Amino acid sequence: MSDDAAATEPPDQPGSDATAEPFTYNGGRVDPGESANIRYGISETYLGDPVRIPVTVINGELPGPTVFLSAAAHGDELNGIEVVREVAHDWDHSVLHGTLVCLPVMNVPGFLAQERYLPIYDRDLNRSFPGREGSTSARRMAHRIFTNFIEPCDLGVDFHTSTRGRTNMLHVRANMERSDVGRLAKAFSSNVIIAGEGPSGTLRREATEAGIPAITVEMGEAHRFQRRLIDRALTGVASVLAEFGLHRESSVHWPGWRTVIDDDNEKTWLRADAGGIVDMKCGRGTLVKEGEVICTITNPFKEEEDIVTVEAPFTGLIVGVLENPVVYPGNPLCHLVGLSPDTLTALERERTTERSRSELRQND
Repeated sequence: MSDDAAATEPPDQPGSDATAEPFTYNGGRVDPGESANIRYGISETYLGDPVRIPVTVINGELPGPTVFLSAAAHGDELNGIEVVREVAHDWDHSVLHGTLVCLPVMNVPGFLAQERYLPIYDRDLNRSFPGREGSTSARRMAHRIFTNFIEPCDLGVDFHTSTRGRTNMLHVRANMERSDVGRLAKAFSSNVIIAGEGPSGTLRREATEAGIPAITVEMGEAHRFQRRLIDRALTGVASVLAEFGLHRESSVHWPGWRTVIDDDNEKTWLRADAGGIVDMKCGRGTLVKEGEVICTITNPFKEEEDIVTVEAPFTGLIVGVLENPVVYPGNPLCHLVGLSPDTLTALERERTTERSRSELRQND
């Protein structure tokens, strides 16, 4: 897909066959033209009760790719849950070409406890894929999710938010060295793509290495639904389904401008050099100029001589930023990425247009 224009319907859709096939998993099947809401057992509690994850499979009558949409691998990351639920239950899939596998809550124990990790020896489900039978509880859960609902797919999107106390602008993380992953990442139509294969054990890295192109979408913060971000992510999903031919009546969305952040770009996590209370001057998605004050750190007395000022080391975009206003030395303050001159110009033009429209609305 071109970076500066929406793509037309592409050839060679993954998963296309002459006829639609049933979607099968260990214990069941969903035939073409059918949908199923499944509570699938992946473990057991201390009392021996089953731990079940919710899965919705929508198998179109027409052949096409099989796509997974997953969320809440970290139990307190909620925005993606609503994205996956709305795609599964609110969208019209009557002319779906292919299959959607929707996993809104993968880490059910963490979700119930409203904790990031599995509350079973504090394991990270999103460092446990593809999992393994006979291993730790986290790897056993990951194995059952992966083998039943990820391996049958042709591509996938895994939704996350920032960890507690921080927030992210919506962006994609993807292994851009692979053309199939790059196509998927661009199809999601985010402004920012951060390139990299991702840590070992993450769903998107392990799926990609298993031949299933996958991306991570980061959006917002934990413990809440953020409607604007959810709506923007739904636009991205619609664009992916159009790009890969599942919804052929839809069109691929062009975000207006795009930057791919790789090892050639300036990027850094700015960290606190002093402990104290943070007065953050910039939010997620803010464009800052070199030398501009991003935040100040003060002690409880706001003593002038002890104020620490944090400035932008280069002109760039704040992708992630601190929400919890207290820090120890070394705690992250914000994630700053550099932009090419052309991207910077496009972004500034977009922001100027948005301000003009806002002023016109206020004057009406």
